[in-house]
Amino acid sequence: MRIAIGLGVVIIVSVILVDYYLQQTQNAGQRFGDQLSQIQLDLKNETQNLDTHLTQYKAGQISKDQMLIITDSHLVAMQNILPRYDQLKAPELFAPSLQLFRLSTETQIESDKALREWVATGDNATYAKSDQLLQQSYQYEMNALHSYETAKSTGSQ
Repeated sequence: MRIAIGLGVVIIVSVILVDYYLQQTQNAGQRFGDQLSQIQLDLKNETQNLDTHLTQYKAGQISKDQMLIITDSHLVAMQNILPRYDQLKAPELFAPSLQLFRLSTETQIESDKALREWVATGDNATYAKSDQLLQQSYQYEMNALHSYETAKSTGSQ
């Protein structure tokens, strides 16, 4: 009888510990997802802000000097986003998607540097380079989203 009670207690404690571990893992994944989502939202807002100013610049509503100041400020803000990826504690399943999101941001920064050069010089080749890098950044982001969703569905099974 004592052996049965002891075995029952061990089983119950084991189930509680496994459930606790799974809950902690799920919470860590949720925190990671929330933090990554905030980074991506900040990145989107910063990019939309630059796009708005670029449209104004192309329409002649802001000067070249103003646009250069805006792009310099934008590049600083973008550089400040990069370390936030490194501070995330990604569950192992999400490491590849995190790397792709970071690569997307790095490529976007290179695109923005080429855009700034275009504003400074008017050289259409740098504008084309900026556009090409932006497309590459977008592809990395799409791959990151796919990787993230795949890891998310794998982790929930």
